[in-house]
Amino acid sequence: MKVYFLGTGTSQGIPVIGSNHPVCKSIDFKDKRLRVSVWISWDEHSYVIDCGPDFRQQMLASNCQKVDGILFTHEHADHTSGLDDIRPFNFKQGEIPIYAHHRVINNLKERFDYIFRTENRYPGAPSVKTIAVVNNEPFQIGSKVAIPVNVMHGDLQVFGYRIDDFAYLTDVKTIDESEIHKLKGLKVLVINALREEQHFSHLNLEEALDLIALLKPEKTYLTHISHVFGFHEEVQKKLPENVFLAYDNLEITL
Repeated sequence: MKVYFLGTGTSQGIPVIGSNHPVCKSIDFKDKRLRVSVWISWDEHSYVIDCGPDFRQQMLASNCQKVDGILFTHEHADHTSGLDDIRPFNFKQGEIPIYAHHRVINNLKERFDYIFRTENRYPGAPSVKTIAVVNNEPFQIGSKVAIPVNVMHGDLQVFGYRIDDFAYLTDVKTIDESEIHKLKGLKVLVINALREEQHFSHLNLEEALDLIALLKPEKTYLTHISHVFGFHEEVQKKLPENVFLAYDNLEITL
């Protein structure tokens, strides 16, 4: 299974519009971050987790040729607002399944009503099939099983996903002890680490490292990174040997 980091930035991306912060001025490609998302592929199967405002650019950069489904973590715009850009895949493949909490599906129906309309549909509108994700109910994606992991983003429920020995958690602040067992024995964990300073709804670096020490994955990649975290190369030097700062267009194989 291959995991391709489509984007590793926060809701604003890096560089931030109008910012003169040194990281936003960096010429290192690893400091340029689109909104957070990953593309997972194996055999003939191809799935994306989250579909933010940079989706079109990410699909072009990664040369992704098909999307068999989209797994949504939650409804925030940086994770969902690229939904309209699935249209080229629709034209080639037809209806695309989307997997999300029923609350997120309802939110998408309000924001993208034209996609979900059953009468008088615009001929070029995207076409999706909604599949509700329920905690503690694994579901099939292609030839693999996805296990939802229930976490909290401040006061908002968010789903992470485990597929084989890989788990993807973004926009996490807390995880209940009842969910921890789903994350044991991982080869690769991807988890958010916004910055060094505390944040009300995201893990900071210290909190992320504490969670990594508890879960003990073989390798961890940090994502959903803010410009105030610092330059990629400088932050990487501070991390334990099995923890890596992810960057856009990084591809790993499990």
